[in-house]
This record gives sequence, C-alpha cells and structure tokens, in this order.
Amino acid sequence: MTLASVNPATGETLKTFAPLTADEIEDRLALADRAFQEHRRTTFATRAAWMNTAADVLDARREEIAQVMTAEMGKTIVAARAEAAKCARAMRFYAEHAEGFLADEPLADPSAVDAKTAMIRWQPLGVVLAVMPWNFPLWQVVRFAAPALMAGNTGLLKHASNVPQTALFLEELYREAGFPPGCFQTLLIGSKQVEGVLRDPRVAAATLTGSEAAGRSVASIAGDEVKKTVLELGGSDAFVVMPSADLDAAVATAVTARVQNNGQSCIAAKRFIVHDAVFDAFADAFTARMRGLTVGDPADEATDVGPLATEQGREDVVELVTDAVRAGATVLCGGETPDGPGWFYPPTVLTDITPDMRVFTEEVFGPVAQLYRVSSAEEAVRIANATTFGLGSAAWTDDADERDLFVDELEAGAVFVNGLVASSPQLPFGGVKRSGYGRELSALGIREFCNAKTVWLA
Repeated sequence: MTLASVNPATGETLKTFAPLTADEIEDRLALADRAFQEHRRTTFATRAAWMNTAADVLDARREEIAQVMTAEMGKTIVAARAEAAKCARAMRFYAEHAEGFLADEPLADPSAVDAKTAMIRWQPLGVVLAVMPWNFPLWQVVRFAAPALMAGNTGLLKHASNVPQTALFLEELYREAGFPPGCFQTLLIGSKQVEGVLRDPRVAAATLTGSEAAGRSVASIAGDEVKKTVLELGGSDAFVVMPSADLDAAVATAVTARVQNNGQSCIAAKRFIVHDAVFDAFADAFTARMRGLTVGDPADEATDVGPLATEQGREDVVELVTDAVRAGATVLCGGETPDGPGWFYPPTVLTDITPDMRVFTEEVFGPVAQLYRVSSAEEAVRIANATTFGLGSAAWTDDADERDLFVDELEAGAVFVNGLVASSPQLPFGGVKRSGYGRELSALGIREFCNAKTVWLA
C-alpha cells in the first residue's frame, strides 16, 4: 500500500510514499539494536545536550512543522504552533530531570535485608516500538521519545499512515540534534507490518496511543511475546458542572475542551453533565458559543475549527449523530454536514441523550457535545462513570464536599477541578478501564521502559 499525505481541508493528495521493504525494515531493526548497545552507555549529560539541541532545532523550525501538521491532518495553524512549542518544553524538561528521575534509590535500612548496601537501579530496556496516532502528530511522539531517549532506550516510530511527512520530520529532528544514527527512526509501514516488527526479538517493548481495537491487537501480540506495553486509548471524558461553579468560566472552558484539535482529542470533554439548577443557563450560553465558532481553512489565523482529519472520521461522526437524532436526541446547534470540499463538520450540541443511543457508549471523535441533566452530585458521578472509558474528567464546583466526592469517585486517570484537562511533562498521563494502562510523562513515564533492577551488596 502507498502511504499518502492528504490535505483534509481540500481532499488534495500532497505527497505519496512507498512503504519500507522487508530488507529496509531489517536494516532499521539492526541499526536500532546496535545503537542501543552504545546509547545505553552514554552519560545523562551527553543525552541532555542532544535533547536540548533537539528542542532548539524544533523552536527554530516551528513554523515549518506547524504548516506540515496543518496540511496533513487539519489542525489549526495556531494550535500547530502551540503543539510544537509544547514539545520543545517537554524535551527540555526531560533533559533537566531525567538523571534525577533515574537516580539509584538506596534502601534506608539495608541491614533489614542482611546487606551492606541495597538499592534500585533504573536501566533502559532496549529498542521500543512506538505506534502513534495522527491527532497530535508531534506531541504524542515527543512525549514518548524524550523520556525514552533520555533513559538510554532507542526508538522506532510507526506513525499513523496519514502523517508521513510529520513522521519523517521527527527522525530528521533527532538526527540533526546529534543523536547517533539508529537512536530514533521512522518506519514508513502499514498496520499489517506492525506485528512482525513487534515480534522481532530485538524489540523489547511497545507503546501505543490510538483506538481500543489497535490497543487490543498490540497488547495481544506483546503479551504472546511477553513484552512490556503502555497503552493510551480512547476517552469519553465527563465535564461536570454544579450550581456553585463559576458558570462563565465553566462555559468558556467547556467550549475549548470540546473543540480543541477540531474535537479530535482523547481527553477532550465529550459528555457535559450539568446540575438541573444551572442546566438551562449553561446550555444556552454553551450552545451560543459553539454556534459562534469560525469553521474554515485551518491555515487561516482566524479559524477556530478546521476539518476532521479523514473522510472516514467524518463519516463515523455523522453516523453517531444520525443514530442519536433518530432515537430522539435534540440538536441545539450544528448536526448537518456542510457542502463543499474537505472533511468539515460543524460544532454540534446534542441533548436528551438516552442509553440506547450509540453516543452514550461510544467515543465521538469530532466537535460534538452531549448535554446531560442531573439533580445531584451523586447522579453526576453515576452518569460520568457509566462508560467503559476512563481517561480524564473535569468537575466544576466551589463546594469542598463535592470536590472531594468527584476527586475520589470519578473513574479516570485524571480529575481536574475547575480547569481544562490537559497533559504536561510534570504530571503522569494515562487512563483506567478501556482507556488503557501505564503512564506517560513525569517520573512515572520515564520509568515505564526501564528495568527496576534490585541491587544487593554484602
């Protein structure tokens, strides 16, 4: 199969790429393995110098890669620049903190285990395969690559097939920064070639961000091979609003939370669960703001919402909205596919959602918001948790008891109170239930692909 870079705003094919041959894949596997044997023995200072240089190169080439992302997957140019800047910050974060995160951890009382010295030593696992999605084509990769490379691992990137130019840029970035050949390589391959790479004995572990189906496949193969995996899968995040909340702030954040990245984010708020006392006010203000967003060319600085990344992605959203409307959902705004080129879909608000509708249980990967009316904090928790997903969640309240309830009872990898759910290098990121397992970012993220070796000295 040919890999194609297609502009979702126009449907125009920008570039095509032939997938790697079997011999080319073998060459890259061998190089990654050889590079690991050397890279694992470099000092943290050496790796940090390369990583800081990578951040500098990315800053210098920010506009270039922002335009590539916007052209390949429809991200607004403003969001694309912000994504590149965030990646550079993450690189510098791990350059500064990796050595401390992976420092030896001595046992306070080694005599308790009859030793003079006992400790944990963190050591890299080897070649790690990263299977990454198109929605944050730079950030998703960097938040794996920065800690993995700083830990002494080497990386192989199987990026989404619709962002090959971004994938090749990433390989070039780390090479230009000074990382030796083989430390980070892009594999331009199709999904059917992933299993062979993952089963190769030179590959020690894998990380995947993507759909539940893709996660199950990678986890199954890795399980059969007894290899470590980290999975970050889908989400249908709850956004709870209670009467004590600052309603204006909640509405403004809710709009951003639903349409960021054109609505194509696993941690985008998708289900807005609002107390009856403020439901009508919230619904009116939220719908008005969603209706007022500018949909158009993602390369235009004034655009709020660009196209969906793929034609199939838009069809999936249309199917879910159509199913909900047929089953009795009310459309407060949007809900109709526009005419013209590109894979655009308008900001849409649905209410009167019932459990028999597909949107109640499935992730809607587009700018479609669902509103739910509840009469108590306990009912809000029940509806929020009535999903197989558990990635992020937000709760808006100024009541201390409600805050504690939401923090304790919302089933998610993250709970943000009175704020926008987001990922950052300082905090661990990941989900529970069918949103995956393991953690990226922070100290936990860099340790995921390390061996916690017990050291006992008499």
